[in-house]
Amino acid sequence: MKKIIKPRGSGFATGVQYDAGLRKHLTGAFAYMSGGLMVSAAVAFAVANVAPLAALIFGTPIKWVAIFAPLALVMFAFFRFEKLSMGRLQSLFWGFAALMGVSLASALLVFTGASVVQAFLSAAVVFLAMALWGYTTKRDLSGWSSFLMIGLIGVIGASIVNLFLASGTLSMIVSIIGVIVFAGLTAWDMQRLRSEYFANSGTNAIAGQVTHGKLQIMGALSLYFNFINLFQMLLNLFGQRQEG
Repeated sequence: MKKIIKPRGSGFATGVQYDAGLRKHLTGAFAYMSGGLMVSAAVAFAVANVAPLAALIFGTPIKWVAIFAPLALVMFAFFRFEKLSMGRLQSLFWGFAALMGVSLASALLVFTGASVVQAFLSAAVVFLAMALWGYTTKRDLSGWSSFLMIGLIGVIGASIVNLFLASGTLSMIVSIIGVIVFAGLTAWDMQRLRSEYFANSGTNAIAGQVTHGKLQIMGALSLYFNFINLFQMLLNLFGQRQEG
């Protein structure tokens, strides 16, 4: 599913640069991301375990709202990022996390609990490894942007088409490509977050706090998106469906 936030930084920060402000900035982004994952997990568990609610959502046209509403919120946040206040951006983020939880409830209804846990842990390993590499590498990853954007659009488009075709072969191909694309995006986004921080560190104190706060949320949105899609792709590839 979803978006990419283009780099706003003016350049590539070479080497591993220790900076207390940068550490605080990245910690804030990961805190938002972790909070979003917890909200999504709680909503998904609640929806999946309330049979009438699950039937109402996934047994009626409301399921299309559950599928496409998160993408709509992400795109809105991306295009209106500069004009949205911190408060509204935060509300959009938590709203997105809740809607993603509704969408993810379908996975809990289809796959076994063991498969969900295994896919989550596998996604976490891949995500953390690529995030660490993206943060520490001296290689400029900005050249990946075109490839990753094309891959992202392709994965989104093919996933939407497969909602109607329900092709197992297409699903497998999309999932394999998706793992590669979202792993790459994780590394690219981590480097972008670092570059954005240094690019905006010269602003005045008040404006800088607001800018960094909004960048934290948008960074968290990008990282959340990468992780949740890694999880879904791995679950589609290796997950065991419930019997009956």
